[in-house]
Amino acid sequence: MPEIEIGKVGDFFARPVVAGIDLTAPIKVGDVIHIKGHTTDIQMTVESMQVNNVNVQEASAGQSVGIKVSDRVRRGDTVYKVLP
Repeated sequence: MPEIEIGKVGDFFARPVVAGIDLTAPIKVGDVIHIKGHTTDIQMTVESMQVNNVNVQEASAGQSVGIKVSDRVRRGDTVYKVLP
């Protein structure tokens, strides 16, 4: 499936399991993302995300969002949006 790069993981929190992603393109709840790195390879649907601890439905380039992830990710991992 085609993918476009939408940002990088800037931070990771183990509890809850949340990735802080610095966006270079917009993202919304319901999008399928693929997080890829040296030891990371996760594909998942965005079920919720936060900007400054506030739940949002979408976020745009230049924002940092917190997204619950299914597994550990690492700083510098690349985040892609999977295109339908």
